[in-house]
Amino acid sequence: MDRSQLADFLRTRRARIGPREAGLPDTGRRRTPGLRRQEVAQLAGMSVDYYIRLEQGRGPRPSRQVLNALARALMLTADERAHLFHLLGEGPSPDGAPCREVPSGILEMLEALGHIPAYVMDAKYDILAWNRMTRLITGDLGSMPPDRLNVIRWCFTSPEIREYLDDEEQGRFARGAVADLRVAAGRYPHDPEIQALVAEMTACSPEFAALWARHDVEIRRDQRKRFHHPSIGTVWVNCQVLLVPDRDQRVVMYTSLDGAPERDPIRALAALDPPPPGTPAIGVAPGVSAVRV
Repeated sequence: MDRSQLADFLRTRRARIGPREAGLPDTGRRRTPGLRRQEVAQLAGMSVDYYIRLEQGRGPRPSRQVLNALARALMLTADERAHLFHLLGEGPSPDGAPCREVPSGILEMLEALGHIPAYVMDAKYDILAWNRMTRLITGDLGSMPPDRLNVIRWCFTSPEIREYLDDEEQGRFARGAVADLRVAAGRYPHDPEIQALVAEMTACSPEFAALWARHDVEIRRDQRKRFHHPSIGTVWVNCQVLLVPDRDQRVVMYTSLDGAPERDPIRALAALDPPPPGTPAIGVAPGVSAVRV
């Protein structure tokens, strides 16, 4: 049970809900935004003193019944509710650290996708394996050393990211990535690599630090994305995410919104830069192994 993370999460969730949203009378101006502690306690059916101790990180371990009541009172989303339970070590949760074994069938799929950019990512956004098109379409992400290949690191430290994503797209992607990383931190509370990544990003990126302090949680899912490429211009793609649940990994693929092959800008990029003879079809990060399942 991570008492300090639980306390921060409860405070940030309480601050975003107004009394009208919660079905309570609005009694006028408030010194701070959001519900009062006594209002959350009332909605959750618990004593004010007990709730205050939870927010101060010194209360007793809440039961599942209490967690369910808090989730209802704070109007948590499904992702936020799961995160709340993970903070208490409740519910299904992987042990140890994110897995770096990629099923061999997934690697074969990356190779077979050919012109479709695709990569395998673990819970902390490390890219474990990728096909050649991934490095072609993502610019300086593709130029990062394999042992530093991490999407969070690229998003917040790349000097060239805004050549590929405008401010709106970069901001939306940054918010979603940090919220998703917060979910992973709840699932793996003792993983030193996640802790090190958070510390690194907090130290070097004020934008990351501000987003991390919000305690937003949301699992990354399919989305549309617009980016700019120096060779093919502005491209709209579907960013599709396939789960590998027994490894807690995801396969991310970029497919053109225009399904006609003759108008597909991603296919055009592949034609502009054909691979030299003998170029491997896929790459694998150091320390990553393939496993047959």
